[in-house]
Amino acid sequence: MRQEVVTKIEEIARRVALSEGLEVVEVELKGTGQRQLLRISIDKPQGVSHADCESFSQEVGTILDVEDVVPGRYTLEISSPGVERKLLKLEDFERFQGKKASVVLREPVDNQRHWEGLLAGVREGRIELDAGNGRIVRFGFDQVRKANLKFEW
Repeated sequence: MRQEVVTKIEEIARRVALSEGLEVVEVELKGTGQRQLLRISIDKPQGVSHADCESFSQEVGTILDVEDVVPGRYTLEISSPGVERKLLKLEDFERFQGKKASVVLREPVDNQRHWEGLLAGVREGRIELDAGNGRIVRFGFDQVRKANLKFEW
């Protein structure tokens, strides 16, 4: 039931985002009953502004309320993914090629689960990470437990 609600929210959010030139990065529904938090992270190539978040929030919030998608009361929070955004799709690893990332794997590669380095792209369905010193680490997207960009000063 809960996953069906999140799927419906994602569909609505993507439809609104498409009309506004935005990308839905992540949808999270946390809590239960009267204390639910619905967090939607949005982005666009030049970054999102406060006005983007406000406009998106009003449009999505109205649709969610009219269609009564979320049972009970909830707080809607719209934000940008931030500089250390999560890498949630295989396309994210391609899109941010050349950027520094932190990756935690489900199973070790070369006896290591946690890797940091530059995203070197995706080849033949495998993610490539330049771990430095000429070392390229390769792993499947299904091996990724969590990954995010790393802010560089």
